[in-house]
Amino acid sequence: MQKQKRILICPLDWGLGHATRCIPIIRLLLKKNAEVFIAADAGPLALLKQEFPQLTFIQLKGYDIQYPKSGSMKMKMLLSIPKIVNGIKVEHAQLDKIIDEYNIDIVISDNRYGCWSKKVKSIFITHQLMIKAPIGESILHKKVLKYIDNYDECWVPDLAGENNLSGDLAHKYPLPKNTFFIGSLTRFTENNEQDSSASLGMTSMIAIISGPEPQRSIFEKLVIAQLKQTNLKALVVCGKASEEKTETIKNIKIVSHLKSDEMQTAIMNADIILSRSGYSTVMDLASLGKKAIFIPTPGQTEQEYLADMFLKKGIAFSQTQVKFNLKIALEKSKNYKGFEKMKFGDELEKRIDLLF
Repeated sequence: MQKQKRILICPLDWGLGHATRCIPIIRLLLKKNAEVFIAADAGPLALLKQEFPQLTFIQLKGYDIQYPKSGSMKMKMLLSIPKIVNGIKVEHAQLDKIIDEYNIDIVISDNRYGCWSKKVKSIFITHQLMIKAPIGESILHKKVLKYIDNYDECWVPDLAGENNLSGDLAHKYPLPKNTFFIGSLTRFTENNEQDSSASLGMTSMIAIISGPEPQRSIFEKLVIAQLKQTNLKALVVCGKASEEKTETIKNIKIVSHLKSDEMQTAIMNADIILSRSGYSTVMDLASLGKKAIFIPTPGQTEQEYLADMFLKKGIAFSQTQVKFNLKIALEKSKNYKGFEKMKFGDELEKRIDLLF
């Protein structure tokens, strides 16, 4: 009888997106009878505990990068490079101890550059094979490739052809030889028939608040303030997986967090989604074929690039946070077609089958 594989999943702690897109991977690994362990920190740790309470969880300290309230995000990130590099070294050392303690066979790291080991097969998940930057983009690209070279495989959650969601981020430069496209990842399922309309209600808009602090809180306050000036029936999901709070203000229902099945049904019941243009959110919305308004996190070049790309393609209207005007955004969004519903492929399952 074949030995049960012990697989460690390590999502990055910048927002919740890296954790949410690990959900379909974890589900599939469990279906294949793997023993899954989660090494995470902060929000991702709390979110995955809610989704998979039966699993073993290990605290693996994140990078804890704080976004500025004002001023240059690019300068803040530049000054944070030493902290990030140190965090990569620390997680690499800690990972080896985890592998020994839990007898891990395979490590799957979602954008954590230090979660590889020569002791076991190591897989890196990213949609950013190049990092958008005002200067030094090619230098950053070479640095990223050097980190990826430590891994046995690099999995890109996107399609290889022109009908893709990541654009330049995964398609601009030649790919490393160990790269495989695994198709768009989403925590949502094709056969979700749950009807949560009784508890969440049909809504005109869902606002999904996400990302690192303090910008997450700034966005939340901005959105709620402008929703109060409308008659929209709205649901605001605050992206705080470690809390369980619900309140209603006028026409707005505010919840701290929704589990995947609840979030899917709520989005399906909404006319339009207001959110950051984070890649995991993009994949979720594309899987359901929804209309969106994007407000990228200020200074986060990846989100700014994606918002601009979908704006130019006529898929989703977007505004900068500083110029955010909900009434204008709703009017302008009428001229945008929304995402075409993407089909679920079997590329991920093929890669996972090869692990066994």
